[in-house]
Amino acid sequence: MAEGRVVRAISGFFDVYDNGLVRRCRARGVFKKQGVTVLVGDIVRYDPIGTKEGIITRVLPRQSELVRPPIANVNHVLVVFAFVTPDLNFLMLDKTIAAALIAGVEPSVVFTKADLVDEETAQRTCAIYRDCGFRTLAIATKQGTGVDAVRELMKGRVNVVAGPSGAGKSTLANALSPGLQLQMGEVSEKIGRGKQTTRHVELFQLDEDTWLADAPGFSQLQLNVESRELKRYFPDFIALAGTCAYRGCMHVDEDGCGVKAQVDSGRIHRSRYDSYVQMYQALREQEENMY
Repeated sequence: MAEGRVVRAISGFFDVYDNGLVRRCRARGVFKKQGVTVLVGDIVRYDPIGTKEGIITRVLPRQSELVRPPIANVNHVLVVFAFVTPDLNFLMLDKTIAAALIAGVEPSVVFTKADLVDEETAQRTCAIYRDCGFRTLAIATKQGTGVDAVRELMKGRVNVVAGPSGAGKSTLANALSPGLQLQMGEVSEKIGRGKQTTRHVELFQLDEDTWLADAPGFSQLQLNVESRELKRYFPDFIALAGTCAYRGCMHVDEDGCGVKAQVDSGRIHRSRYDSYVQMYQALREQEENMY
């Protein structure tokens, strides 16, 4: 019995990478009865058939699992947003970071199109996320600035690239490995919005132990968390929560909230706090509508 990683799933077939070769496999018929699913990223055991095919017989335990996009064993999210074109949406950025943390996956923040803003703006924006403890880069992909640093962030990991259309995800992916020719999205100059081109989840090998998933939809992931738990996924709040007047503070309407005091003092960035409040209120509304 052989072992490999599922790198593509389409129309009931699974491409399994094993030691430099890719086999087109089907899953055991009993999987459906057992409720077993096979996802891109899964490590599987399979029985080879001939030189190019096989039958998947077992899905090994997953380290992580994303529902949308459906992919397993991701351990790093590159949160890619442009400084401009499209305009930087801090709420969407913070929601994507929170979604990664909730899913148990480490995020790093990459700001693209650094050549289109002044140095002070780039550094001020990056500082918001560095101060939260996230690894953060400002890059200019077309000029080659920062691409090697991104590659180093990804090394030895199974990576997902998340962010809005038009942020330069496809350009970055092609710069990381030109042979991939990924089409993760492009900006429509006429309407200034992104046009999604990806149709399925696929995993590409950048080097021996580094993988990149072309996986649309992560940044639109609904936050799978209760409103009262959201604060746990804002690490910049956690260290200061002990200064609140009472335990269980949600950092929204309460008097004596230490987090709100630190926002006023500038120790917590206001854009981060505003994102938290909007996300918290949206979750509360969803919860209230359920009852």
